[in-house]
Amino acid sequence: MHTAPDQFNGGTRAVVPQILRRRHRGTAPIYRFKIARQSGLSDSALVLLTLQKRRSKLIREKETRMQTTTAPAFRKTAETFAAGAKTLEQKYFISSEIFAQEQEKIFSKKWVLVGHQSQVAKPGDYFVQEVAGESLIALRDKDGRVRSFYNVCRHRGTRLREGRNGHLSAIQCPYHAWTYGLDGRLIGAPHMDDVEGFDKADYSLHAVNLALWEGFIFVNLADGCLLEKVFAPLSGRFSHCYLPKLRSAKRIEYDVRANWKLIFENYSECYHCPGVHPALSKLTPYDSAENDLCEGPFLGGFMRIAKGNSLTMTGNSCALPVGDIKGEGHNRVFYYSIFPNMLLSMHPDYVMVHQLWPKSPERTLIFCDWFFHPEAFDRTDFHPDDAIEFWDMTNRQDWHVCELSQQGIASRAYRPGPYSPRESIPAAWDREYLRHVE
Repeated sequence: MHTAPDQFNGGTRAVVPQILRRRHRGTAPIYRFKIARQSGLSDSALVLLTLQKRRSKLIREKETRMQTTTAPAFRKTAETFAAGAKTLEQKYFISSEIFAQEQEKIFSKKWVLVGHQSQVAKPGDYFVQEVAGESLIALRDKDGRVRSFYNVCRHRGTRLREGRNGHLSAIQCPYHAWTYGLDGRLIGAPHMDDVEGFDKADYSLHAVNLALWEGFIFVNLADGCLLEKVFAPLSGRFSHCYLPKLRSAKRIEYDVRANWKLIFENYSECYHCPGVHPALSKLTPYDSAENDLCEGPFLGGFMRIAKGNSLTMTGNSCALPVGDIKGEGHNRVFYYSIFPNMLLSMHPDYVMVHQLWPKSPERTLIFCDWFFHPEAFDRTDFHPDDAIEFWDMTNRQDWHVCELSQQGIASRAYRPGPYSPRESIPAAWDREYLRHVE
């Protein structure tokens, strides 16, 4: 009798008895053996065929389980509401002491958004950003690596770069001309060779922890967890959008007289939309929100586009799709808050990103960028202003009501009020915030 080669974890010799024993448990194996003999196949050949079929079935079942477990489960906003949730106490919006705690416990220890890799497209490109009172330089070095350093000379502490962005071949201190390479190494220090024991290798710029996520640049002033571990819940979630490749067509800076938490809370619900955003409400139903991230540092989901093709002044698409948009994705806008300072809004044809920088208990600086597919910029059907004008109008409506909220919360009459079931995400955001400050 011919024997097939050993394979499938131990070979056919170990498996044949198991297959044969199954004859007593049912008729299917016996039937397959009869068919095999009628076809002229040996028992060992049948075993191989059976194992191949079984292996294929297991693979299909595994793929089905993976699809079931990884596909986002979206739920209506009211379904995740925690009964009895109330707004935060007054002190969290007006206290200088709590503001200082936030800077120390959150912005000094968490991964915070500072920009996008398109801002440092070429070696030598740089920008400066303040994080928790520290001035930082972010740049791309000669090897193409994105780095960040404290904006502090190692000689006498002078600030190295005053401009907000630009291009340089080296970093030179404006005071005594100490010069650093783009990798942070000290490469020039006039007259320091006369100093006994001086070694330039001991005086590189102080580096800052930096990591990229979907093309966005994050920094962390502390030696905390790796960004990949913190952002694990978002792994692959936005791969349909070509976020790393996108380019910003416009940035608008807003100086809002309101606490930064009010901006997050406002972004996370559309309960206010019918009265505050009449133009937005015509294009997307305020009650259409469904969320797949309902607890923790990442919150949000989508809202439907009920009229038109995008959220623009005309209702028309203004650019190429920003990714591999399929099916219902053409009629959805995805809104996610990423604790503690990023708001990510993904439309079919553009991505809007808000960066929040708290300046005081009652003041927040906001950078808003509109990102588009890089190939869209050279096309005649590229109309970025259609989207920018729409959201600039909507942003300003939001900032106005946030400022009104700040004014009212500062009153001695303010008491925490009950959240509506349509405000389950702001309530969840409050819980996450309190977890970091209490």
